[in-house]
Amino acid sequence: MTVYHFTGIKGSGMSSLAQILFDSGESVQGSDIEKHFFTEEPLRKRNITILPFDPDNIKEGMTIIAGNAFPDSHPEIIRAKEMNLEVIRYHTFLGEYLEKFTSIAITGAHGKTSTTGLMAHVLEGATPTSYLIGDGTGGGMKDAKNFVMEACEYRRHFLAYHPDYAVMTNIDFDHPDYYKDIDDVFSAFQSMALQVKKAIVACGDDEYLQKIQANVPVVYYGFGSQNDFEARNVEKTTEGTSFEVYVRNEYYSKFFIPMYGDHTILNTLAVISLCHYEGIPAALIQERLHTYHGVKRRFTETERGSRILIDDYAHHPTEISATIESARQKYPNKELIAIFQPHTFTRTQAFLKNFADSLSGADCVYLCDIFGSAREKGGALSIEDLANLIEESHLLNKENINELLSHENAVFLFMGAGDIHKFQTAFEELLQEA
Repeated sequence: MTVYHFTGIKGSGMSSLAQILFDSGESVQGSDIEKHFFTEEPLRKRNITILPFDPDNIKEGMTIIAGNAFPDSHPEIIRAKEMNLEVIRYHTFLGEYLEKFTSIAITGAHGKTSTTGLMAHVLEGATPTSYLIGDGTGGGMKDAKNFVMEACEYRRHFLAYHPDYAVMTNIDFDHPDYYKDIDDVFSAFQSMALQVKKAIVACGDDEYLQKIQANVPVVYYGFGSQNDFEARNVEKTTEGTSFEVYVRNEYYSKFFIPMYGDHTILNTLAVISLCHYEGIPAALIQERLHTYHGVKRRFTETERGSRILIDDYAHHPTEISATIESARQKYPNKELIAIFQPHTFTRTQAFLKNFADSLSGADCVYLCDIFGSAREKGGALSIEDLANLIEESHLLNKENINELLSHENAVFLFMGAGDIHKFQTAFEELLQEA
């Protein structure tokens, strides 16, 4: 039996794929740096071997799946090629693997991970389903018929996929280290649209998605009356959100979701639209929606007395606004404290004013130093440049985190794609000591 060795197994997509192959009965191991990442926890639960990077990890009979973050000059990849072993990049392997299933690729600038998790959970209730979620969660079933996957547009990696269905949540300018402008982003999604085999489910409220051309039907969802699937009569409470769905102006069903904010309605509409297309009954969809518990680092709540701590991956102005909206709906009577760590200098520079505007929706803002990346260690601006644009803002570091204790009946939104969790951990430790 082939052993699949993952070079960079702790990457969010790599971890998920390793879990899928393991669950499906394959022999799996991997290597990475020795720093702990939350994405390794599901690997360790399965007793999947995780080794430090070392060319001696590479043995005869292996297939090497290489993470996109690691160049061909990586010692393990060099050794594998010297031994004439197959080395296949993550997105290339995934593109070939999904051909075995009815595949649903979830893509968009925002909402990919949450929609993928929700889609997988609902479809599992009807048909055996494997899934790959961008929060480092994967699940494989030996008799799976469906494969639900998050498809990232960064560096046009999603063009390695030719799915049966594509769900497109929105098009927005992001990844300014790669994309030139919004038109460049649109061109990537347009290329993806031409690779879809059965149908595209797209948010019709998005001005760019309205322009998508495809060789398959495009089914639109949203709040606007022009959509094939329209949400009407929305009711928002502290318990969740209910809304009616009309299919081409005919009443279909009423749904309740234990989630908050307009973006969660849109994510759910995407799932309902695809399930309707596949003939899954409304009653089964609703039953599954009731039991959905979310994905990692997306509005993940911890309660500490009168304080609510929320961990969220929001790292783009649009996502920050959506997270703040959700918190306002669920906790209308609490002070809202945003703790934000910008991710990459290029993104911070490109959206500086937008970040200030979105964060100003909170009652008070604490800013952490900009988190660089492997590709980008520094930049021309600093966190003070953002702080200067926000009235109620303070700089936060590990030394002055006790300032957060002055806020008692409050919701603390820890937002970012870097290591913002270290600030939440430090704050939780302070609360235990208090």
